[in-house]
Parts: sequence; C-alpha cells; structure tokens
Amino acid sequence: MMRQHCYSFSAALLRMIRILSGIARHPLNRHRPFAAIGRFVAWQLGTRLLGAPVAMPFIGSTRLLVRRGMVGATGNVYYGLQEFEDMAFVVHALRQGDVFVDVGANVGSYTVLAAGVSGARCIALEPVPSTFDSLLDNVRLNDLTARVECHNVAAGSAAGTLTFTADLDTCNHAALDGEPSDNTLQVPVTTLDSVLQAARPTLIKIDVEGFETKVIEGAEHTLQSPGLLGVLMELNGSGARYGFDETRLHERMLSFGFEAAAYDPARRELTRRQVAGKREGNILYIRRWSEIETRLKTAARVQVRDSSL
Repeated sequence: MMRQHCYSFSAALLRMIRILSGIARHPLNRHRPFAAIGRFVAWQLGTRLLGAPVAMPFIGSTRLLVRRGMVGATGNVYYGLQEFEDMAFVVHALRQGDVFVDVGANVGSYTVLAAGVSGARCIALEPVPSTFDSLLDNVRLNDLTARVECHNVAAGSAAGTLTFTADLDTCNHAALDGEPSDNTLQVPVTTLDSVLQAARPTLIKIDVEGFETKVIEGAEHTLQSPGLLGVLMELNGSGARYGFDETRLHERMLSFGFEAAAYDPARRELTRRQVAGKREGNILYIRRWSEIETRLKTAARVQVRDSSL
C-alpha cells in the first residue's frame, strides 16, 4: 500500500512539473515565466476556495467564464492562448464583417477571439447542451449576442441524430455502438451547407474529435465558396475510431484548392507544410495565399497578458 501511495505521489509530481514547465516555456510566458506560474497557482487556489466559475481575462478586452475541469478553457488561463499558433492566426486573419464558423465550439474560446477581438460575425455549433450553455455564457459575458449565432447541433454528412458522450469536456464525441460511457445523450445533426445557406464564410474551424470526415461530406457547397480563405481542422488520428482514413480527408481538402500551411505568429509568416497522414494535430488549410499573407501582415496588434500579438 505504501509503495502504491509513493508511486501515485511521484506520478502526480511529474505531471505537475510537466505542466509548470509547459507554462513557463509557452511563447506568451517565456519572458515572464514566474508571473505565469504565479497565475497558475492563484487559479488553483482560488477556484478551490470559490467553487464557482470565474470570469478570467482573455485577449484584448475579452473574458472567459471558466470553472475547474474545463480543460480547453483552463489552458487559456495557464498559457494566455492555449493553441498559440492557431488562435493567433484567427485573430490576425479575420477582419470586421468577415464570417467565422466554429464547428465544435466547446465553451467558445475561438468564437470569442473571432467576434470579440477581430469583430467578425460568428456561427458556432456545439452539440452537448451543458457545454452549449457555457458557450452562450461566454457570448453574453462579452456582449457578443448581436454578432454570434449559436446552434445546439452537431455537424455531419446528413440530417438526423447521433449518440454523443456528455461528460468528457473537450473530448466529447459521437459515440460508437457499444462504446462504454457513463453519460451519453441524443443530439440533432445537420450539415454545414444547411446551417450556412447564404452565409459566405471567411474561415472555418473544425474540431470534432475524429468526425471531421463526415463534417466535410456535408460541406461540399460551403468548401467551394469563393470567399472561403481557410479551414483550421484537427487531424490527430481520432478518425480511426470511426474507420476514417485521414490521409484521404487531407487529399479531399487539397482537391478544393487548399494548401496545408503552418503559421509563425511572431514573424507573421505562413509556410507550406507537408502532411504525412499520421497524428498531425491541427492543420491549417489555406486558399488565396497572397491575400491571407496581406491580412496577417497588416493586422493590428492586440494585448495578451504581458505581451502583444
């Protein structure tokens, strides 16, 4: 029993060291690592004492309503911008009047960035009702209801319903038949083409835990829209749980005229990226490359904690 206790303590200590190291080395924190670690400690202590959601400063004048256990949102508390390159790209690429589509919006981090910082109009889809409520809370908190249209639905290849997990935070997903889960629910499904109709998206973010192939199947018209400049999509191997080949999905995106890219926010530079078809993580697909480059170079700087972006 003592040996098991020591092992558990060692594992927890190593995990804490990794978290603190990641916070200190993050691009937005590395110039003031101790201040960033101090925020982490204050967050851990404060939320345990309060036991309630806290409105935390985000980027510019925006805020996020965050509670303990919100993995994606608390990452923004720790790091400033959890997905640094991708979130910076959204802020730099969008302009007032553009349309940003957030598929798998979760509690709305990307939606708040696009609408609250860049001034874009947003269409956000989030299927899990409790998470959708948190999305609405963050839209209201930032006074963005006139700019953000929220849909409590999943995106797929056709209208219908899906069984979804409901207690896995950012990892909620369409459940497979027989998949063990303590908490599932039925959610409505529609296609992106149906939701957007006459809307002309500028950027689309798709983060649906492996269901991206079905989302793209239901977005044929949308992906051919001449105003669509880019798609940010997660390809981390999760599609295998549904039998999807993400290499074929990548090839499908190329067939729409997109190129895979990587973004360096410090230099505001795009570079072409090779995709090997394995666990790639988030992939940025770009069309009309020179127009995007101009947008990135000319975007106004915004404040993120102790840094500007």
